[in-house]
Amino acid sequence: MARAERPRRRRRASDVLAERDRAANAGIEHDRASAARPSRPTAERGPTPTAADPDDALDTRPRGEGGDGARGAKERDPEAVARQVCLRRLASAPRTRAELAEAMRGRDVPEEIIERVLDRFGEVGLIDDAAFAQAWVDSRHHGRSLARRALADELRRKGVDAETVDEAVQALDPTQEEATARALIRKRLRATRNVDPQVRFRRIAGTLARKGYPGGLVFRIIREELEAEGADTTALPEEPF
Repeated sequence: MARAERPRRRRRASDVLAERDRAANAGIEHDRASAARPSRPTAERGPTPTAADPDDALDTRPRGEGGDGARGAKERDPEAVARQVCLRRLASAPRTRAELAEAMRGRDVPEEIIERVLDRFGEVGLIDDAAFAQAWVDSRHHGRSLARRALADELRRKGVDAETVDEAVQALDPTQEEATARALIRKRLRATRNVDPQVRFRRIAGTLARKGYPGGLVFRIIREELEAEGADTTALPEEPF
């Protein structure tokens, strides 16, 4: 009888172990899912003195206006909406003050709150138009071969003020700008070697004009590079039209 009961005991033990494994795996998946879900507002979990709201440091309201009740209604609070709009935009890429202001206006945030939130973000270093402009010039010149004129146009469209734009684009060394222009022209000349010189000239000049290079600089470099190839440049213009 004892030998006949042992197989059933082994089966029960294996069943128990399998159930424990399933329960453990379910617990692990539950923990992962819980960690991936955004945390609920503090008011729903009760007071937690050591767990502050991540954007409390950016709260510009006087102390005492908030509280657990207000925290539970953050989505209806224009200032909380403004902070969240800014944080979400800044999480994906640096933004200018004007870009963030426009995003908040799209959420019907009052102008006085927009200014207050932007000032606070500037104080903590999350908004810096001067640093943005410098980084933009460096990135777009080396990545897209844009010249100072095109870079200035882009920054103005992003709402950067004229003085900041001028400082950023003037930091681009003219010798670097000319070297970049020459590299672009050589590349285009190699791609159009069998094309009529005047056609090549017009196409290349147009390409560099769209990138913001001065016409006089472009014309001079194109003529120099064509002459280095042995091409006849007597019929080509010497100055921009």
